[in-house]
Amino acid sequence: MVDLIVRALQRFFPGEVVVRESAVNCHHNYASLEEHFGHTLWLTRKGAVSARSGQLGIIPGSMGTKSFIVRGKGNPAAYHSCSHGAGRRMSRSEARRQFTRADLAEQTAGVECRKDAGVIDELPAAYKDVDTVLSAQRDLVDVVHTLKQVLCVKG
Repeated sequence: MVDLIVRALQRFFPGEVVVRESAVNCHHNYASLEEHFGHTLWLTRKGAVSARSGQLGIIPGSMGTKSFIVRGKGNPAAYHSCSHGAGRRMSRSEARRQFTRADLAEQTAGVECRKDAGVIDELPAAYKDVDTVLSAQRDLVDVVHTLKQVLCVKG
């Protein structure tokens, strides 16, 4: 997906340098075999990402808010992890009951994204405030960059 985006940027901004190596690839919801506290453990990161010392990661907000590029601090008490985003403040079904396509359009104004009924449950009001979530993990990561959503691709 990143390669497709880089090619599109190169097509729309000819002559500009688009560096693929600067992309931050950060996955979540996985299990891996790792060393912690002198033991080899299967660690499951559900809604979390690796935040080893110096490791870059992404903490996304919602479709209509900002996201952060972060650098891990390698906190052993957190198994070298941090959150993967703002997290939901309401269930998908509750968001679909409570909000409309008009709410979605209003909350994602200025962001190029789907605005159909199929993504109402992803609107910003369904998520926690990403600034509050980030401030709760100051001992896990440092903010490197703050990103403003301009495009959101939902499958």
